[in-house]
Amino acid sequence: MMRRRTTLLTGCTALAVALGATACGGEPVSASGGDKALDGQTVTVAGVWSGSEQKNFQKVLDAFTAKTGAKTQFVSTGDNVSTVVGSKIEGGNAPDVVMVPQVGVLKQFAEKGWLKPLSATARQSIDAGYAPVWKKYGSVDGTLYGLYFKAAHKSTVWYSPDALAQAGVEPPKTYAELLEAGHTVSDSGLAAFAVAGQDGWTLTDWFENVYLSQAGPEKYDALAAHEIKWTDPSVVRALTTLGKLFKDKQLIAGGRKTALNTDFPGSVEKVFGPEPEAGMVYEGDFVAGVAHDQYGKAIGKDADFFPFPAVDGGTAPVVSGGDAAVVLKDGKNAEAGMKLLEYLATPEAAAVWAKAGGFLSPNKKLSLSAYGDDVTRATAKSLVGAGDSVRFDMSDQAPAAFGGTKGTGEWKLLQDFLRDPSDAKATAAKLESAAAKTYQD
Repeated sequence: MMRRRTTLLTGCTALAVALGATACGGEPVSASGGDKALDGQTVTVAGVWSGSEQKNFQKVLDAFTAKTGAKTQFVSTGDNVSTVVGSKIEGGNAPDVVMVPQVGVLKQFAEKGWLKPLSATARQSIDAGYAPVWKKYGSVDGTLYGLYFKAAHKSTVWYSPDALAQAGVEPPKTYAELLEAGHTVSDSGLAAFAVAGQDGWTLTDWFENVYLSQAGPEKYDALAAHEIKWTDPSVVRALTTLGKLFKDKQLIAGGRKTALNTDFPGSVEKVFGPEPEAGMVYEGDFVAGVAHDQYGKAIGKDADFFPFPAVDGGTAPVVSGGDAAVVLKDGKNAEAGMKLLEYLATPEAAAVWAKAGGFLSPNKKLSLSAYGDDVTRATAKSLVGAGDSVRFDMSDQAPAAFGGTKGTGEWKLLQDFLRDPSDAKATAAKLESAAAKTYQD
């Protein structure tokens, strides 16, 4: 999933690269070419981001202000973006722009008639800079509503090179080798994996990588569209595979109970913090942002990754996700909101966050030199180079009530499975029951 991330590096350099002029140590000054046409207007933006990730996005918003004169106000929704935005619309307090972390939520918003189609300017930028798959996931019934500003490469396992070296372990190529390496790391004194079970979305990501590799892309697409049921033997098999890891006390830092009380930033801390408890943490490329910003790790030296390994003879998975900017019809300043989207569609805007770290852009017009380290450049090249072959995060494609809401649906049921992974078939049945309700089958 693309949501719920934490990142931060430096601000002055990023703005200098993106705008050519900043007031270092203070507010950004006017960008060259900015006509300040939106002076006096305020654009309200809602999104899931908080912490250092919100701070980095604020740098992008500040660059927009420097360019156009429009002020911005960011409202953090937490993970339940659908519920929060819906209540704001009902209360007559709709934001102008929403950063939507799930395809299912974008579709829901469009079907409710809440969204403005993207302007011709934004569409032209997307046509020129994005692979068609991103346009597909931003469209509903042939109308383009969403601009994918931030993407994630979600098939990466991050590790401490020192921990693996101490255990005498090389990055594994298969899932079986991954578990074997985990036991070797555990024997050397550290748990193998930090698992962020408090955040249900991380568990969906684990499942999706196992499922895509083990069951293959056609089954993945069918399950994502609920064209096959969650009781399908392929689902039970993937849950069983994942359950082997969850059951193994040697592999999970602190065991399942601790994992259920560990959020995503906490899982990164367990590997890259001052008192390491594990050698590896699975999650997307955004792990690098936390490892660098919060714990001062040099990416590629103190923190590195290997691709999520192939499962049972399948192909190594490539799962992605993204945060799409959409404009709400009911926003008090929707026209200025569309101007923000037009800005976000440019490589200039992406360069602000790219330089700060913990960020990937699907925009192929963004130079790889905008990224601050070789590891991120390699990840970005892989993501953009994958073109239409990348598979979008499955839970993000689902209706929000099933795939994207805290305490319910897939998030909760996979947390329950982590708590007790003894019956994959029963968990599959519960997943199908929840999915059938939300897909209205």
